[in-house]
Amino acid sequence: MIRLGIVGSNYGRTVQLPAFRADPRCQVVALAGSEQGRTAELARAAGVPKAYGDWRALVEDADVQAVAIATLPSLQARIAIRALELGKPVFAEKPMASDLGQARAMLRQATASNLPTMIDFNFTQIMAWLRAKAMLDAGAVGALRHVTVHWHVESRALQLRMRNWKTLGDDGGGVMGNFISHCFHYLEWFCGPLAGLSARVSGVPDDGELETTVAMAMQFKAGPLVSLSMSCASYLGIGHRIEFFGEDGTLILHNPGADYMRGFELSHAKRPAALQRVAVEDPADAQYPDGRIAPVSRLAKLWFDAIERGGAPTPGFAEGYRVQRLIDMARRSHSQGAWIDVAAEDARPESNS
Repeated sequence: MIRLGIVGSNYGRTVQLPAFRADPRCQVVALAGSEQGRTAELARAAGVPKAYGDWRALVEDADVQAVAIATLPSLQARIAIRALELGKPVFAEKPMASDLGQARAMLRQATASNLPTMIDFNFTQIMAWLRAKAMLDAGAVGALRHVTVHWHVESRALQLRMRNWKTLGDDGGGVMGNFISHCFHYLEWFCGPLAGLSARVSGVPDDGELETTVAMAMQFKAGPLVSLSMSCASYLGIGHRIEFFGEDGTLILHNPGADYMRGFELSHAKRPAALQRVAVEDPADAQYPDGRIAPVSRLAKLWFDAIERGGAPTPGFAEGYRVQRLIDMARRSHSQGAWIDVAAEDARPESNS
């Protein structure tokens, strides 16, 4: 039995907790939040034996064998590094950290400790996405020509004009940390490494500090181009749509609804036929009140497998660091008004600073 502690009493309690409990190998033994009294009430209601008002107490609890983190990006590095120093595998959220230096320190510690790590890039564990990936790998569209991403929603944080990590670009957040981190990961998961990018970032007209919108051009190392348009300030937007255009056909993932995980439909056409929906079922998802739980449970299974048997599950800290680098390059592209040659930067030795 893997005795797990969760740092974070919101997403950590509502999504991670039931996702981890779905695996019989896991027992969630502790929950940490920012306030002892409230955390104790939440832990009691959820049937978690221990509650802490400080993450350090949970991480240093000898009864906790592995640590899951669901906190602000600015806190994640300290928690993860300390857990790894104590020999405890770590499951972390995206974005990996608030900046590239912290992400590099996390990866360095994970490499030194040789412990299983995981980053919660959960879109790639949606059943329709897994089917799309298998179809692309099997040549469903032939040689890839180009990819488009249109992700236009109005987030609750933006609706309420919240000023937190999800809306402000500092400390690893804003549209880059909250949304584009997923895009960078899933684009490379689907089609291989990116070779270059150009990005522009903006906010809403009356409050430029609220980072909401990105327009980006990218190119895969294999050659095809990517066009991306993403905004979490899009009232009645089209939702989340990814289109793969190839020599022989087209494959489309589209979720027109407000639920980030549920509602994706997969459509495919092989030349000269018209688009047809591909039926995909996910019996596991139906049992949960939140569409994020089933995908996270699949990531958790991969993590638990590695804890029991060894190995490096993906997406781990290496993938998280890769995304952090791409976020850093996109921000530099915006500030410099320049195309960033990702392939050239990949080829250069990294600074240890």
